[in-house]
Amino acid sequence: MKKSTLMPALRTVLVALLVTGAAPAFAQTPETPPAPDAGRSTGDASTAQAVQLTARPAAVIAGTAEWEEGFDTITKSFNDLRAAMDKAGLKPGGKPLTVFVETDDQGFKFQAMIPLEAAPPASVTLAAPVKIGETPAGRTMRFEHRSAYDDIDSTYEAITAYLDEKGIEAKPMFVEEYVTEPKAADDTDLKVDIYVFIK
Repeated sequence: MKKSTLMPALRTVLVALLVTGAAPAFAQTPETPPAPDAGRSTGDASTAQAVQLTARPAAVIAGTAEWEEGFDTITKSFNDLRAAMDKAGLKPGGKPLTVFVETDDQGFKFQAMIPLEAAPPASVTLAAPVKIGETPAGRTMRFEHRSAYDDIDSTYEAITAYLDEKGIEAKPMFVEEYVTEPKAADDTDLKVDIYVFIK
């Protein structure tokens, strides 16, 4: 993840989601048909789709990072989550995601999550700092980023323009869900769904 002028612009506007909870993936109910996946590039908000998210149990780890180190910090958090889940015998139930809690020009606070296959019993504990929490829930607009993470700023710029054009007021909440496993910041095969919570 790299810092850009967009970070304090859109990401600061869409941040501050606090969650606590336990295990599977995003449960979502599309309100409109999904857009086709072919022929798109970065900086394209034509995939906008209204989606209602339902909270699901998840393994959660909180952290902070500077923008220049963000991608590596987040992917390491996913590795830590998987290690804690394996040790506790918990199975994933969805794609990994990042909730951006707070941002500024220098960096951000986040919560990395892996949804669980099922809510664990109360007796199950995870190695600190991993906790049981829930994925965020509510009305969102989903946008698709289909390129390297290094290029995600152009998609956020397109999202900002789309929201302004449509007169959609966003809450200070947004989530990145990694449809494909993040390998490297310059991996052009990366697929990320971005969920912007709306009022």
